Amino acid sequence: MSDNSRDPIGWHGTTILCVRKGDAVVMAGDGQVSMGQTVVKGNARKVRRLGSGGAVLAGFAGATADAFTLLERLEGKLERHPGQLERACVELAKDWRTDRYLRRLEALMAVADRERSFLISGNGDVLEPEDGIIGIGSGGNYALAAARALVGVDGIEAEAIVRKAMEIAAGICVYTNGRIVLEKL
Repeated sequence: MSDNSRDPIGWHGTTILCVRKGDAVVMAGDGQVSMGQTVVKGNARKVRRLGSGGAVLAGFAGATADAFTLLERLEGKLERHPGQLERACVELAKDWRTDRYLRRLEALMAVADRERSFLISGNGDVLEPEDGIIGIGSGGNYALAAARALVGVDGIEAEAIVRKAMEIAAGICVYTNGRIVLEKL
């Protein structure tokens, strides 16, 4: 996520995956936090429920304190714009890009409700994938590829796809472990 010129101690890690299939939306994140080549923590919780009644799933990749700041901001936007996930995401992205303090935050976020899924970045991006699948973090592309390969298979539900894709990512990416936190809508 970050280059070493802005991240001198070399934080790496995280795989977040969000899959939409049928009526289900499932988001999972691994638990590993690494500093350089050292695992600092293996059971971090990088996926959360936000909003009224936990109707929004949010996962983050990047610097932890930065991600918590962004999660709090997103929760505030959701309170101001209940039931309008896209608007809350756009408002957060605008603040993130223009606010002098927020602009320095290094993270990516995946958010989803029952209707839609979005990837939010500090560059002002609010992207909704065509296929309803989002993968972020150091192992995100591995999980994304695995999920895309599995999503078209009949008889495999979203939760099973996420579990298998996260297992595949953990087997490839050294900054991803197999201790996942999974949330489902």
